Amino acid sequence: RVRCCCNLFLLTLIMADQVAAMCEQLIKAVNMMMDPETSQIYRLEALKFCEEFKETCTFCVPCGLRLAEKTQTAVVRHFGLQVLEHVVKFRWNNMPQQEKVQLKNCAMQLLSNGTHSILEEESHIKDVLSRIIVEMIKREWPQHWPHMLKEMESLTSLGEAQTELVMLILLRLAEDVITFQTLPTQRRRDIQQTLTQNMDNIFSFMLAILQINVDDYRKAKAHCRVAVAALNTLAGYIDWVALAHITNANCRLLEMLCLLLSEPELQLEAVECLLIAISRKGKLEDRKPFMLLFDDVAIHYILSAAQPAEVAAVVERHYIFLKRLCQVLCALGSQLCSLVVKVEVPANLSKYMEAFLAFTTHPSQFLKSSTQITWGALFRHEILSKDSVVMETAIKYLKTTMTNLVKTGFPSRNDNPSCEYSRVDFDSDEDFNSFFNSFRAQQGEVVRSACRIVPLEAFQIAAEWLQYQIASPIDTGNTTSKTAEGLCSMLSPSVVQWDAMTVFTECVVGQTFKNLEEEKLPIDQGMELLQAVLNYETKDPLILSCVLTNVSALFPFVMHRPHVLPQVLFKLFGAITFEIVPNSKVSSVKNVRRHACSSIIKMCRDYPQFILPCFDMLYNHVKKLFSNEATLTQMEKCALMEALVLISNQFKDYAKQKAFLEELMAPVVTDWTSDEMRHVLWDPAMFLSFVGADQVANEQSQYTDTAGINRARLSFCLYTILGVVKRARWPADLEEAKAGGFVVGCSPSGAPIYRNPCTTQILALLPNLLALISLCAPELCLPYCSLFLFSFHILGNAGLSMQHDFYTIEGLAEQIVGAAFVSLDHVPDHRLRPMIHILIFFCSFLCTHLLCPLLGPLFAYMLQRLNVKWQVINQRTSEEVVCEESQVTQEMWEEQLVRLVTREVLDLLMFEWFCMKCFLIEEDMMTDSAQTVSSGQPTDELTELGKCLVKHENIYMNLLTISFTSLSWKDTVNCHRTASMVCWSLLRQVVGGNLLPEAVTWFYTSVLRGLQMHGQHEVCNSALSHLAMLIYDNLRPRYAELRAVMTQIPNISVEALDQYEHRLMDPSAQKFGEKKRKDQFKKLIAGTVGKALCQQFRKEVHIRNLPSLFKKPKPEKEILNNEALGLAVLFTSEHDTL
Repeated sequence: RVRCCCNLFLLTLIMADQVAAMCEQLIKAVNMMMDPETSQIYRLEALKFCEEFKETCTFCVPCGLRLAEKTQTAVVRHFGLQVLEHVVKFRWNNMPQQEKVQLKNCAMQLLSNGTHSILEEESHIKDVLSRIIVEMIKREWPQHWPHMLKEMESLTSLGEAQTELVMLILLRLAEDVITFQTLPTQRRRDIQQTLTQNMDNIFSFMLAILQINVDDYRKAKAHCRVAVAALNTLAGYIDWVALAHITNANCRLLEMLCLLLSEPELQLEAVECLLIAISRKGKLEDRKPFMLLFDDVAIHYILSAAQPAEVAAVVERHYIFLKRLCQVLCALGSQLCSLVVKVEVPANLSKYMEAFLAFTTHPSQFLKSSTQITWGALFRHEILSKDSVVMETAIKYLKTTMTNLVKTGFPSRNDNPSCEYSRVDFDSDEDFNSFFNSFRAQQGEVVRSACRIVPLEAFQIAAEWLQYQIASPIDTGNTTSKTAEGLCSMLSPSVVQWDAMTVFTECVVGQTFKNLEEEKLPIDQGMELLQAVLNYETKDPLILSCVLTNVSALFPFVMHRPHVLPQVLFKLFGAITFEIVPNSKVSSVKNVRRHACSSIIKMCRDYPQFILPCFDMLYNHVKKLFSNEATLTQMEKCALMEALVLISNQFKDYAKQKAFLEELMAPVVTDWTSDEMRHVLWDPAMFLSFVGADQVANEQSQYTDTAGINRARLSFCLYTILGVVKRARWPADLEEAKAGGFVVGCSPSGAPIYRNPCTTQILALLPNLLALISLCAPELCLPYCSLFLFSFHILGNAGLSMQHDFYTIEGLAEQIVGAAFVSLDHVPDHRLRPMIHILIFFCSFLCTHLLCPLLGPLFAYMLQRLNVKWQVINQRTSEEVVCEESQVTQEMWEEQLVRLVTREVLDLLMFEWFCMKCFLIEEDMMTDSAQTVSSGQPTDELTELGKCLVKHENIYMNLLTISFTSLSWKDTVNCHRTASMVCWSLLRQVVGGNLLPEAVTWFYTSVLRGLQMHGQHEVCNSALSHLAMLIYDNLRPRYAELRAVMTQIPNISVEALDQYEHRLMDPSAQKFGEKKRKDQFKKLIAGTVGKALCQQFRKEVHIRNLPSLFKKPKPEKEILNNEALGLAVLFTSEHDTL
């Protein structure tokens, strides 16, 4: 026995020496890693040594404990604690029970006396120490550590440092279990349910800690630190615990948080807790206690905290507090809107409005913008909008908006208190400008909502502001325009005021007409304002542009005073020919002229019947302007012609309108169909020379002006054709259309067949238009892109405008294919997108027998093009090549464009297949973009076009190939949409047919490749797994090749696969429910799911399940068996014990 004791003693000494020696080496390695003077080679060697130690050393625990002693430096202690954390995370499952207990006791000892005082200890030491305890809790509590909560509670009696650590432990536990959910399902359920069961005690414990330290925090800073930790921990629980815990004891917690808003050291943490609490959703009945925040005490503290204090500079912590407090008021307003249907309007609503208005008047533009959504909700609310307090506040809001709409607060300037806050919120003037445009749009929407409840008061405010601006002299400020001396710039005081007033007036006047009955409209006052605007004269283009907007906004008043219409038109025509210096090409002057043209088009579009009596006067004036070539630009001429076409629709006489359009378009038809133009458009060499594309850019040639004139001729012809084909229409009323001669017959289904008065002219221009498309595509470059796009817009709109006359053109599809698809390789991605947009629009009206010849070549080409593009992208990401930043940026742009084109090709496919409305073509003639609207789920029923495409094998197989191939392209959005909406809908049309085994295998492996690429994303994983199951379940009975594919999946259980197939193919086998079947199949193909890059080299943490505390035991005997258990048997005396 003595010899054994001696041996054990010697062994202990040897191990102690080994630990000491290893610790000495580790300390040197850690210091070397953290020393900024260490070379990269030595730093990597030191890191490698430390990592190998954690992975392989058998005495990590004693080393970690020695390194974690208080006598060591902070970095060494942190590493020692990291070693202990590593042991718990990766070795816990293999440790003997005794070692686990010893390590747990050592960790608790570290909590008790292993740290410095709360104010001296480093935060990263506290963090890693709390993580060690949490990792143990995740593995042992509650089954093997039932008294953990009591041990934590007892630790708080040892001092402030231990109390803070306990708060950190509870917070980290809630984050891992509830927020991040980093545990296996059963362990997470066990811990969460135990937390929930003990939540009364936990919440009471945390509130008690908070109360004690709040009471004493002014005496010692340590108490303040504990109070902050308690608030942070509460924030981690408030988000998910039952609302009863938050509202318990008459909302004691919320009242305490409101009181803390006045304490500078605690107000930020308190307001974040309050925000989480007030933002909670749930049953309205459970949220009723939140209305206590409208009581005197709570609203007083909120109002006091919301009042702006006089500060010399922006204090970041206080500014963040104000942002959170603003969010609290927004959340409180949202709760009010929800609960007011269940409770009465609070008596203190005016105080809440005062506090909320304080943020809307704050110098910070960001804070102002944060209030807008809530203001809109209050003003639109069915009950609150009728409350007198809200109506009074709406008037105050409108007056406040007069200031808020003024664009001030640029970060680079110092001319407004907002500038200081903008420097905190925005990196540059460009960021601020982008933000302010969005903010102004929000304000406009809220102003319109406020006008609905106080329309007359809003109009009065707008009228006074407009009159004030008209009476005020122009102030150019310090920054004057570079255009001419004495003119304003965009930042001149007068311009920003006029601009803000114009936005306000536009919003108010429109709502005035919508929300007031005709007899209550302020007609006289409105006409007085309009007359003042018409009489206002200025040579400043920026202010004149605002004047024109006000004319358009006030134009509805003219409907009640028709004699003023000529004055309005005179004002607008004067602006069309506006110039500062003769023949100047200044952008501000161009904008004024374009603005005037747009205003006339808008009036003719919205009030054509009203303007019809002035048609002859308008037409004569336009012809007079056209007579002088230098007076108007080509774009301005087209705009005026477009306005005339809009009015001509009111002729409601086919012959009269056709004669007018022939006269109007005569110059264009003559020029476009001339022999010269025909030779130019049908000969590539002549076309290049005609537009000057064969000349060097800096070459001073006598032909330069001629080429410019030629390009202008082409543009004018295209703009005019597009304007006419978009605007010329037959009457909407069928009887009026018949009486006017627009109806020429009926279709087999009985629908009327219309004829458009512009058809004759457009059909005559079509051959040269198609020739231009075929020329532009191969030689596309920036100066001529607009020609290509406008030509496509004409084709797209021709179908809508002319319909039957257009679609019955002989060989139309072949002509379009021969022109538009001849050289698509030369069309860049950003130009291909609009073409697809227009084609979708085209599909809405084109007959199926014409679409198939178009879509066949297009989808065949897009399949080949996108395959090549994605192969290039995949190659880039797989190669390790050092590139310059500019090259990387260019590649990112190209990749994003490929994604957009891919999505739009799939949108086109879905539109054809299910007639899903994916795009809306812009109405403005000057734009070539399209707006995307959200598309819903596809319907089971195919469109007529979809049924037609199934019959064309080549087209149909191209659609299938694009859809299934795209699943493995690096675009998660496209993958999810295609897998969930497209692939199975396409494939099931031929599931019952005789597919080749190779095709079936390819479809299935394409889905598995998609899982390998995108399976780490839960949304994609779910869609792809479901698609794979549908294919396997429907095709496996007839295609044994699918099983061969399954057996190649890594780590697949052949036994589980056999069981799944047995239930699938054996009619007599017991069937699983849908959810269980999906889960089983998901496990089978789990080996194909790829890992995200951030997860590929991460060591996995394995947490073993413990015996469940809450799982109900299964019955030992099945209820259904071979014994006869009828009603008579159950009621015999033998079963009385039941």
